[in-house]
Amino acid sequence: MLLNIKNMVCDRCILVVKQQLEHMDLQVAEISLGTAVVSPDPSESKLSEIASSLNILGFELIEKDKDKLIERMRNVIIELIHHSESPELHVNFSQALTEQLHKDYSYLSRLFSDSEGITVEKFIIQQKIEKVKELLQYGELNLNEIAWKMGYSSNSHLSNQFKAVTGQSPREFKATEVNKRKPLDKV
Repeated sequence: MLLNIKNMVCDRCILVVKQQLEHMDLQVAEISLGTAVVSPDPSESKLSEIASSLNILGFELIEKDKDKLIERMRNVIIELIHHSESPELHVNFSQALTEQLHKDYSYLSRLFSDSEGITVEKFIIQQKIEKVKELLQYGELNLNEIAWKMGYSSNSHLSNQFKAVTGQSPREFKATEVNKRKPLDKV
């Protein structure tokens, strides 16, 4: 049975969910961001138990098809921005979503906006800014290198977008002792 799980945003989430499902005597055949294939097929009462145990850990079992699709959209975007092996992020997100989800982008965009209260584009920008914050904290790349890596046309474009989202310039963010990054499931 395929379980769709909300708020899985990183490899540690995958590990925690897998351990929890195995602790509940389920065999996990496959697991990735947002999904887990388990056997034997859980009964309704077992599904309720799974939902409760995942909820305690900050995850949510998704049952509605539209909610599943929205979570898959979120996971595709997070995967592309935060877990890509590519040295640079020059991605056409609308094309990537269309190809991976086999749905028309205008439909996906409307569905996402109606459900999440923000546009897909703003969600992508928020995710990119969180990745930029992470890269700034590491201190291994300068702003020009970060702009190139994240697919911005220039460091001024990145700086303007960063300030619009955070209220600080990248330099101000880096200079503050307490850099405020958000967990990806809260973005």
